[in-house]
Amino acid sequence: MTNEDVLEEFRAAGALREGHFVLSSGLHSGVFLQKNLVFMRADRTERLCKALAEKITAAVGLVDVAVSPAVGGIIPGYETARHLGVPSIYVEREGGAFKLRRGFHLEPGARVVMVEDIVTTGLSSRECIEAIRATGADVVCAACIVDRSGGRADVGVPLIALASLDVPAYPADALPPELAAIPTEDPGSRRLSA
Repeated sequence: MTNEDVLEEFRAAGALREGHFVLSSGLHSGVFLQKNLVFMRADRTERLCKALAEKITAAVGLVDVAVSPAVGGIIPGYETARHLGVPSIYVEREGGAFKLRRGFHLEPGARVVMVEDIVTTGLSSRECIEAIRATGADVVCAACIVDRSGGRADVGVPLIALASLDVPAYPADALPPELAAIPTEDPGSRRLSA
């Protein structure tokens, strides 16, 4: 699946939006990927996650488990794990930090792929990887449907992206005039519990 194929899935779902958005990272951008409009369709999600699973296997070989950050990574993590033929579990925030809950556990030395939906700064990925490593498991790579950093996000392990975009994102106090002139939307989830 090519970069353009992935973006076409987002376009076809009405999920490639333009405007002025506050991302989960707190940065502002003129482009937002409303991935839930993609993930609400099982056929679309299956195509993307099957291609991601193939890319993961080609890069690192077999893995034992896929771990995702809640909430955004659960659906692509599950579907990618299904195509990898491995269990899918997720971490949740407890006291501000990601932790395994709900009876989930990882064996020390288990080969883990951390699966995300969209990567911008890599913060959620790094936090998820830190929680996985705390169990003694080995994070062999991270994977995402779209890396919107254009390859600049450092998650601390190799990042396998099904598609890559180079979309500028700005701190609130450094907006370009054309973006500052548009009313903001805050479609992310990180600040919902704040």
